[in-house]
Order: sequence, then structure tokens, then C-alpha cells
Amino acid sequence: MEPGKAAPFETHVVDNQPPEFGPRDLWTDDIVLREGIAREGADGFLDPLARYGALAGDELYTLGFDANRDKPRLKTHDRFGQRIDLVEFHPAYHRLMQAAKQAGVAGLSWHAPQPGGHVARAALSYLHHQAEAGTSCPLTMTHAAVPVLRREAALREWADKAAAPHYDPRDVAIADKPGITLGMGMTEKQGGSDVRSNATRATALSADGEYTLVGHKWFFSAPMSDGWLVLAQAPAGLTCFLMPRRMPDGGKNAFRLMRLKDKLGDWANASGEVEFTGTWARRIGEEGRGVVTILQMVMLTRLDCMLGATAEMRMALAHALHHTRHRSTFGKPLAEHALMRNVLADLALEWEAALALCLRVAGAVDRSPQQPREADFARVATAIGKYWLCRRAPAFVNEAQECLGGAGYVEESILPRLFRQSPLNGIWEGSGNIQCLDVLRALAREPECGEALLAELASARGLDRDYDRQFDAIASQLAEGQAVEAGSRLLVERLALLLQACVLLRTGSPAAELFCRSRLGGAHGLAMGTLPVSADFGMLIGRALP
Repeated sequence: MEPGKAAPFETHVVDNQPPEFGPRDLWTDDIVLREGIAREGADGFLDPLARYGALAGDELYTLGFDANRDKPRLKTHDRFGQRIDLVEFHPAYHRLMQAAKQAGVAGLSWHAPQPGGHVARAALSYLHHQAEAGTSCPLTMTHAAVPVLRREAALREWADKAAAPHYDPRDVAIADKPGITLGMGMTEKQGGSDVRSNATRATALSADGEYTLVGHKWFFSAPMSDGWLVLAQAPAGLTCFLMPRRMPDGGKNAFRLMRLKDKLGDWANASGEVEFTGTWARRIGEEGRGVVTILQMVMLTRLDCMLGATAEMRMALAHALHHTRHRSTFGKPLAEHALMRNVLADLALEWEAALALCLRVAGAVDRSPQQPREADFARVATAIGKYWLCRRAPAFVNEAQECLGGAGYVEESILPRLFRQSPLNGIWEGSGNIQCLDVLRALAREPECGEALLAELASARGLDRDYDRQFDAIASQLAEGQAVEAGSRLLVERLALLLQACVLLRTGSPAAELFCRSRLGGAHGLAMGTLPVSADFGMLIGRALP
């Protein structure tokens, strides 16, 4: 049969359709990521990043569809009627977790402690999240729990095995496992974000930190984990505990998984409701200092929320570019139509600024132990970045969906999954309002954070007229004490835009001038695709996906 002709029994020829998106090398394709890795001092990790980028864009990308199609299932009892409280997963989920743990997504910065480790680990998380986002939840919590666990000598084995590059899903005591995963239990029905209203009670069993817990958690993240960090009311107040799945002697701990949440997205991951029925736990930190203790995790988990939102932007943008380059309308590829080029370039600009900010914050986290100013900056920048990037992701992904038309609304594409996932990073680790209130709190009660933030922003002054005008206005507002709760969303939004512009300007990004002009100078509408017509669309699109 001649090429391009249908067989006699066929109704039409299938043409003008893009080829499969994958396999793709997510590292090689990402110019902005590679520039950021070099800029933030993680050049010593190029080989593992290159390997994982290739793996994520091939095998892991494919496995993500299976892991989301076959959702986790709760098994409260075995076939003999014994209580087991286990969660079953598709094999694809376990392979995703095994690959991530082995590569260091949950522990590179701890088991390979050298300059740039946190930056490289952030890049691994960003690459992994593009392939499958649900597994990022246990990976993030496992990573962030390590410094908290290291506070207690009795929990050193837990910290070491959380950081270890090994995945072992068996339901056995951690003494028999080379590596573990961890979850969290903070939220209760009556309180939500107000964890100080938690009602779960902790009763001391011994003087060396052993307690029993009675109560519940309404959102119990990663109920398949080996252990969880939970908050409960001890005699001296709200306290942080490690609650293991298995007792030190290997016996099952006294808790009951009541049900799994039926969620909008995040289908590959399990979230549940749990009741504590005299559950054994070990205290972390002092009684009454639970919030302070758990805040050690917050900077790391918030950074991963920023990375997750940016990864979703990246994958959505890559699909939009791939589709529009291979799909023709009115005689030429979609990507060559002027209005579509504006949309694609605008998306590319938004994503580049998001990734640049993520890597700058990751660099600050990396340098925090040696440089207090960087620690102060990271403290406030994670709250600012989490608010803004997580706020932008849903609209961004939806705009990318529209580039594909109806094909972007069909489950065979990854876009519906990305769209369902995109609001979640804004909810995890404190919703948008919580982030804004935390920024106000940091500026009011931790003056060193405000000083570090203003010093960072001042470092780009003089590089762009629109930037200078916005910086002066913000600096004046903060100096005059005009940061109030009702206006905090607008304040944090402006700080986020300034931070993104600051990174682009200081690093000499070719996108910097247009970002300042459009995001700070008013040369932009409320929707994507409203860049000035004189903008260099081709440069932005070319940087986004070669």
C-alpha cells in the first residue's frame, strides 16, 4: 500500500498528529536547570543528575501512568481476620520509589554531605516529580525528617535509614530493613492548620521519652510508611513524636487505619485517616515544643512544594511545546503562529523564573550551616516562594492544556494528571494564607530574616529600571511598618516577583529584562500570552525545550 493512503477497509488516514512525547532526557533538555546547577555550586553531581534525568524521562515517565491508573488500596485485615492496616500499591509505584531512593531523591543531601548536596537533591526531586508527582510526598517527608530525628540519639538508626539510598516496602521492623520511609500526622478534624488545637493525648510511659498516644489524625500522610512524625498534647503542651509502624520487638503498633482519602489528584500516593489506641511513640525534643521541633522540617518541605509546582509547570510546558511543534493548522505548525508563540513564550518565561528561584533557595539551604545570612534568607524565602509558585501552577498547567486543545483534557495525556495535582502543593505544608501570615511573622519577630531578604533584593538594584521602582516601593512599605494581615497576599506576591527578577538579573539570564518589563513594569495582562509584541518569543521558547 502506498504511504499516506488508507487501506480499502479504513475510513481515513491518521496524520497531523504529534509523535509520542517520550522517551526524553529531562536533564539534557533543561538548559535552565543545568545553568542553575552550575551557578549554585552543584557541579560535583552532574553524573547522577544526568543519569536520573534520562531515567525519569523514559522508564519512570511510563511507570507514572500505571501507578496513577491503579490507585492504592487499604487492607485493614488479612484473610484470617487479623488486623494488619496495610496499603497495597501497583508494582509501578514500588519501582518509582526504589529508583528515587536509590538515586538520592530522599537522602542525597544527608548521605553525600558535600557542598551543593541540597541543590543536587532539589534537582533530583524536580526531575522525579515531572515523571510522577504522588511519590514525591513520602520522598519529601522522608528527606525532611532526617535532621529532626538526628536530634535524638535514640533515633539515630531511624535517621540513618531514612537517608539511606535503599527502598524496602516490607512490613517488618526497621532493624531488618536497609532503608525506610517516613510520613507525617499533624491535622485533626477540629483544627486543620491550627495544630495547637490538637486533641490527641500523649501519656509518658518512662523517663527516657516513651509515650502512648490516644486520639486521631484526619489527614495521615503516607500511611504505608515505616514511621510517622506526629503532634500530640503532652502534659507540658503540644509535643512532637516519632510513631513507628512496628514496635522495637517487631510487633504491630496499636493504631488503626480507618480509610484512605478519595482525592482529586495525587492518585499514586495514599493519604488516610487514623486512630491511635494506646499507640507507642518516642518523644522528639522537649515537651511543649512540638511546633518548634517540627519547624525544622518546614523549610525543606516547603522547598519541595516549590519544586513540585515548578516541575508540574515544566512538564506541562514541555508537552505544550512538543504538541504545537508537531501539529499544523492553516498551513504551518501551531508553534509558528504569532499568538501561540506569545502564549508559549509567556509560559516559558514564567517557568524559567520559577526554577531560578527554586535553585536559589536550594542554594541558600545548602549554605545555611556555614552562613547565617543564607539561613535567614532561606527561612523567609521558602514561605514566599511556596505561596507564589504554588499559586501559579494551576493556571499555568491549564494554559498548557489549552495548547493541546481537547487532547489535553483526555487521560491518555499527562496533562489531566498534572492539572489535578497542581493545586495540591498550595495546600500541603500550610495553605496560601498560612504562608503569608508566616512571612509577616518572620518579618516582625525575626528581624534578621527581613534584613537578609532586603539585602538579597538590594543586590540587583541598578540593573533594571522597573525592578528599581518596585524595590524602592517595597523597601519603603516594610520600613514604615505597613505590612498588615489583610494586605499580606499582595505584599508576598510582590516580594516573590522581586525575588524571581533578582535571580534572573543577577545571573544575567536573557529572560531578565522581559520578566521585569512584564511582571514588574505593567507590560502584561492578567492572562498568559499577553507579552509585548516586540518580545523575543523565539529566545524564550528555544531555552525552554531545544
